[in-house]
Amino acid sequence: MAFLTLALSAQNADVLTLDSCFALARANNAQFKTNKIEIEKAQQVKKQVFTKYFPQVDARYLAYYAINPIIQYGVNDIHDEFGEILKAIIEFLNNNVGLGIPEEIDLMQKGHSISATAIQPIFAGGRIINGNKLAELGVEAAELKAQVSERDVLENIESTYYLIVGLKSKVATLESALRLIDSLDHVADVALKSGIVTKNDILRIALERNKYQALQMQLNNGIVLASQLLCQEIGIYYPDEGLNLDANIENGDVITKNAGFERPELQLLQLQIDAEVFYKRLTRGEALPQIGVGAMVSYGNMIKSYKGNAIFFASVQVPILKWWETSHKIKEHNLKIEQYEIMQQDLTEKMSLQEKQAYNQMIEAQALMESDKAALDMAEENYRVAELNYRAGMNTITDVLEANSLLLQAQNAITDRQISYVTARRRYHDLTGK
Repeated sequence: MAFLTLALSAQNADVLTLDSCFALARANNAQFKTNKIEIEKAQQVKKQVFTKYFPQVDARYLAYYAINPIIQYGVNDIHDEFGEILKAIIEFLNNNVGLGIPEEIDLMQKGHSISATAIQPIFAGGRIINGNKLAELGVEAAELKAQVSERDVLENIESTYYLIVGLKSKVATLESALRLIDSLDHVADVALKSGIVTKNDILRIALERNKYQALQMQLNNGIVLASQLLCQEIGIYYPDEGLNLDANIENGDVITKNAGFERPELQLLQLQIDAEVFYKRLTRGEALPQIGVGAMVSYGNMIKSYKGNAIFFASVQVPILKWWETSHKIKEHNLKIEQYEIMQQDLTEKMSLQEKQAYNQMIEAQALMESDKAALDMAEENYRVAELNYRAGMNTITDVLEANSLLLQAQNAITDRQISYVTARRRYHDLTGK
């Protein structure tokens, strides 16, 4: 919060430009922050998959207690001559010597052990390698999606920014028109006292002033709402005194040609094709043998006494009937790849048309802007002549008011056309990189 307050104070001292709005958006906009999180999530997935290259180590502790011994074995279980002799010896020693030798041995009634197992995969059908490549594609896809969404955010910010600039320009134009109305009102008042004009002329001027004042109120309300929207988009608080924006419509990032530019939407679709190729390899790997080596060490008293041990092993797992299912899965992936390739061709053609349309809109806006400048010159001259003729008694007040209205329209048209050209130019840059 303190950072935003300091940033806003600095903006109020200086002029808030479109570039500074972009910089604030990159730091504060929710979509930019979300995109950073998505990229970080993809990077964490990549790190997770990378761990598959290393041995998988497990540790476990086991303890048990059986109500009855799991293993019970005695002389009664030996059904031969040796068993009879052994039984007689035990009875003799117990009865005559008092040794108390049990006729049964109880084993595994209680015990515990701790063990650790490490398994190093040697070959997993290529699934580890292809899984890591898929994770890398996931990071690239997250970055490309961020480019698309961030581009859209910046375009929205630019539209809002120029909306405010345009509205403020129209307010200034309207204030100029009101000043002309005021000067015209003074002339008409003098003419009324001289008996040259009637009260109808005074009423027409008052009605025109009321219309302009109502329009002025609407424009100011629009400026406040658009300014609040811009503040939300760039992540700052809306100041009570309003935003101080750079009124130069040509302001913004410098558009330069990028020879290696490629639309991120097309790159994303190519990543889908590449990912499907890796998914197909993963599917094929499920039907291939899996080979691994490992070792296990343990220590405990699972039977009677404490003892340690170590086991080294190798494992080979061969799917026997997996190929039937796998063959159908591979065909499914091939169909998806074919589908994405069709979509890629279609998207390429559509983007080409979109770029041509953006270029045409930019050129048309530029040409119409020159035409509007000529129309503005004509409107200014028309008003000047109409006012002179009115002062000379050759025109009515209606002619002057109409000339003033045409002048206001011509001035607003110039503002709208300049904004249309700048936004069209940036849109063309975003789509083509030049």
